Amino acid sequence: MRALRILLIMAVVLGGVFVAVDRVALHFAESEAEGRITFGDAEAGSTDVSIKGFPFLTQAAASELDRVDVTVKDIRAGAAGRSIRISEIQARLDRVTLGAGYTSATAARATGTALISYAALTEAADDGVTVGYGGDGKVKVTGTVKIPLLGQTLTRSVLSTVTLVDGDTVRVRADEVPGEGIPGLEDLVRTKTDFEREIGGLPAGLELQKIEVAPGGLEVSVTGSDVRLAG
Repeated sequence: MRALRILLIMAVVLGGVFVAVDRVALHFAESEAEGRITFGDAEAGSTDVSIKGFPFLTQAAASELDRVDVTVKDIRAGAAGRSIRISEIQARLDRVTLGAGYTSATAARATGTALISYAALTEAADDGVTVGYGGDGKVKVTGTVKIPLLGQTLTRSVLSTVTLVDGDTVRVRADEVPGEGIPGLEDLVRTKTDFEREIGGLPAGLELQKIEVAPGGLEVSVTGSDVRLAG
């Protein structure tokens, strides 16, 4: 009985040591991964990585992680002559294969949401144009136009529909522009309020699926396979 009791105590102690070592290794791996995740030529402000599953050490030994949750904030990439900023991406990565020496990582499957804030959308619009939430699935676009024939400057706000075009481009188009009986006014206003911007900076293999207008910004569903994250 004494020997059995000693064996049980040793098993508990060794189990506790293994769990502690496993958690330390997990924390170290997460910290390392946060500095290695890349988005092509885009620059990212901050990255948070959470590796799921237990034990971590057996996953690392097999060079494949069951699931990794990633949050990346402030992703900047050049698009259409301007810098379009993805405010945040939250993604779930399944079956992440690690390369030799853990210098590369590829997710077999990825799903998530990219958020483009209205401040970021305003940055991507023409000069003098602001974009905000318009309610009921619409955005409110405000711009100032100059009418050459009258020598006047008018500021107009319109409610616009946002759509995803060709799987990588955000299109903002006014539902209706008041003409006020001035020839050419609608076209002038639309030169300011209507625009398209390509979303760049996503890792290879990650695609945009659907876009929704929300109070906090544009929420874009993303999904992909064989998504390369580093290396």
